[in-house]
Amino acid sequence: MIYKVRIKKSDEGFAVWCPGLPGCWSEGKTEDEALENIKGAISEYLAAAEDLAEDAESRTVEVG
Repeated sequence: MIYKVRIKKSDEGFAVWCPGLPGCWSEGKTEDEALENIKGAISEYLAAAEDLAEDAESRTVEVG
């Protein structure tokens, strides 16, 4: 899956976040580092969301 991210230069480097995943953000000293870090943040976000949904009465389906 592809997620769009926003990136902004700050005094400390670069801040990056994923608007489609509220609260999913990261940072880095360089733009490349920030983009690499957000990949990990997105992966961890999705894993946490899956763990939280395990006990819910739901099922996973693919839509295309």
